[in-house]
Amino acid sequence: MDQRKRLSPQEIRRVRADNRQIREHELAARLGISEAELVAAHCSFGVVRIEPRVNDLLRGLEAVGQVMALTRNESAAHEKIGVYDKVVTGNKHALVLGDDIDLRIFPEVWAHGFAVEKRNGNDISRSLQFFDDAGKATHKVQLGPASDLGPYQKLVTELKSSNQEPIVAIKPSKTEYDPEVPDQTAKTEELRECWSELTDVHQFFNLLKALKLSRRQAVRMVGEDYAWPLDKHSIGAMLQQAAEDEMPIMCFVGNRGCIQIHSGPIKSVKTIGLWTNVLDETFQLHLATHHLREVWAVRKPTKDGHVTSLEAYGADGKMIIQFFGKRHEGEGERKDWRCLAESLPRIRGSTAA
Repeated sequence: MDQRKRLSPQEIRRVRADNRQIREHELAARLGISEAELVAAHCSFGVVRIEPRVNDLLRGLEAVGQVMALTRNESAAHEKIGVYDKVVTGNKHALVLGDDIDLRIFPEVWAHGFAVEKRNGNDISRSLQFFDDAGKATHKVQLGPASDLGPYQKLVTELKSSNQEPIVAIKPSKTEYDPEVPDQTAKTEELRECWSELTDVHQFFNLLKALKLSRRQAVRMVGEDYAWPLDKHSIGAMLQQAAEDEMPIMCFVGNRGCIQIHSGPIKSVKTIGLWTNVLDETFQLHLATHHLREVWAVRKPTKDGHVTSLEAYGADGKMIIQFFGKRHEGEGERKDWRCLAESLPRIRGSTAA
């Protein structure tokens, strides 16, 4: 039975009150509803619906000062503490290019927004939470001890929606590509030719679009001189080695509406149960390693020489997380990163299908 049809906002609030120790997205999944529906049910009960006007949001966030930015998908959560500065607004694409908070945003995907207050004794936590039209989280902003409450409250007032109903209209989840088609020799040859002509990693998306391939299918088809499958424990091994060597890396976690990037060294890598975690002062990563179906090392040509990434995919074929060695435009790849990526244990004689 579809519980979305029979759970009223009052019932959702009651269930939430009885399960405060469970994270929102986990509880929503148990209830068979989206996380946006769970949050919306609390409108007028610590939650204010706000308009997801991304450009206005980004322009107002810098004054709030230090906050925590959170972007997640079903298998990875990426948390960065910093300031929303060096903002570039846009209707199709928006950017935050600060030293700590580094985001690639797709505003058209952001469909629902909420300002959320939670009380725990005398303490109040405050956050801004945004969701796509399927009710999945695109991005969250969590205030901390160093945040400036005045500009935050002003921003919430400016973005407050005239609609404070405790329900949201949810649409089916969208997929970026049609189901994968069988590999074709002719298309593989075309893929390899186009791949060899890349001069910038940002051209890769257009390559996939032109050839009507998913990212996973492309790395599987292109051949082991450009992409090779790795043991699923390679991500954890890479993180441990990067921490030991104080090697600066780039870590990308995203969803349809936002991609969040960490650039720099990492220090504390810990495995807790089925999760691999980075637990640093201003950067935390939580990766569900049991969700990793495939891990690939991928080599792409650029005008500055080839660059190597590590990419992990889930059972649905979507990329969960991606890593590079830290580099700037116009720089060649770090030799220590390339050595590390190429030394990770490969899966021999496997199509990784």
